[in-house]
Amino acid sequence: MFHKPKWAIHQFSGKPTHYFVIFLGMEKIRREEIQVIARNSNWSIASVSKTLREHVYNGPGDWLKFLKLFFLGLGVSFTVAGIIFFFAYNWEALHKFVKLGLISGLFVATTLIAVLVQLNNLVKKVLHTASIILVGVFLAVFGQVYQTGANAYDLFLNWTLLIALWVAVVNFAPLWTVFITLINTTIVLYAEQVAHGWSDVFLRSMLFGVNSFILVIFLMGSAWAKNIEQPSWFTHLIALAAVVYATMGVCSGIFDPPQTAFYMLLFTTLLLYAAGIWYGLQNKSAFYLSIIGFSMIVMFSAFLIKLSDDAGMFLIISLFIIASVTLLIMWLIKLHRKWNTQIR
Repeated sequence: MFHKPKWAIHQFSGKPTHYFVIFLGMEKIRREEIQVIARNSNWSIASVSKTLREHVYNGPGDWLKFLKLFFLGLGVSFTVAGIIFFFAYNWEALHKFVKLGLISGLFVATTLIAVLVQLNNLVKKVLHTASIILVGVFLAVFGQVYQTGANAYDLFLNWTLLIALWVAVVNFAPLWTVFITLINTTIVLYAEQVAHGWSDVFLRSMLFGVNSFILVIFLMGSAWAKNIEQPSWFTHLIALAAVVYATMGVCSGIFDPPQTAFYMLLFTTLLLYAAGIWYGLQNKSAFYLSIIGFSMIVMFSAFLIKLSDDAGMFLIISLFIIASVTLLIMWLIKLHRKWNTQIR
């Protein structure tokens, strides 16, 4: 179900444009909600600006929170990296039971602390992230000890399956990032080690489809359930990965012999790009418009190179890139100014 914003607009005179705003709770109001209020009321520019500064724009407290999170994540990352390098450097000198016992003990200790000890919720989620990474370290050590293959695709597949429910329960953006990275790594390694008949276009089409599907799930889910909503950097990262795979796949298909996978990828890319442009315009997000625009420029440049690779064509391509990038940036700046004036 949709979660209701914690504000309301009430008419206080007979004129339809005279309203006042009441905030019904302590939940942080979003930029979109301020825009809705500003468009449907006589809210002054000064009040709008003040509300944006207090509830939307990042202040010293927000930067302090970011730095705390950054250094906490950096500390955990260095700790996990130190554990990995410890095993790598002392590998030959350690008995196999010591290897497995140390990593198992660290995993159990980290998980128990995250579950049982009364800590800040953010610290607990970071510890869960470290535990999930240690699962992969244990699988890699186990694969090296018993020669089951530490670089095989099934290691990453097992890692992904083991942490799937864990990631869903904790619901932490960095955890989801690790999980999605494992899915992509598993697919790539499977194509390299098992599915030798897959073409580059087919592989990139699959990666584009998987990442696009995950992105749609999170974008649509955030509108229906508050607990599914993730920070914008997370959805932007998935969108960027999907666009990169689509761009690489289409460019490869242009230079390779025609195949069914290329035409399917091209159709799907155009369809999802159109949806992405619509979403960017509806939600006033220049990010989606920019990455899709630059992707289309790269694709069309590859098509021009396919037509001819002489010096004259490279001159045309250079002029096309300069003109198209300039026009795209000008359009984005114009949209940004238009969106800013709509809240006044």
